[in-house]
Amino acid sequence: MITEIKSTATTPHITLNYAKNIYLFEGESFPEDVNDYFDPIMQPLEDHLRKLQNGNIQMDFFLTYFNSASTKVFFNLFSLLEDVSEFNSVTVNWKYHAEDDTAEEFGQEFKEDLVNVEFNFVAI
Repeated sequence: MITEIKSTATTPHITLNYAKNIYLFEGESFPEDVNDYFDPIMQPLEDHLRKLQNGNIQMDFFLTYFNSASTKVFFNLFSLLEDVSEFNSVTVNWKYHAEDDTAEEFGQEFKEDLVNVEFNFVAI
């Protein structure tokens, strides 16, 4: 099953490929109500990942801008990835424009709390 949510002026493009365990968050994220936007996306994703055993999970992020409310959502997502890495192989690909030091620094902050997750920085 694949869930695809097209981007808007304030929300990212999201692709959740549950069959292959490949997930993409791309674009800008500053929805007016972050909970209304992300809760219907994150709850099924969390349910799926928590049931997964011996899987290979790949999470790709290419976020050019996100607000503080979105940051909290992403921190929670990274915490979930760390939790499920006990029974799965988890890889995060943090993509950013090579000249965007801020995006790279946010990736570094997200990575700090991850022990068992492979975290790759991909400058584009």
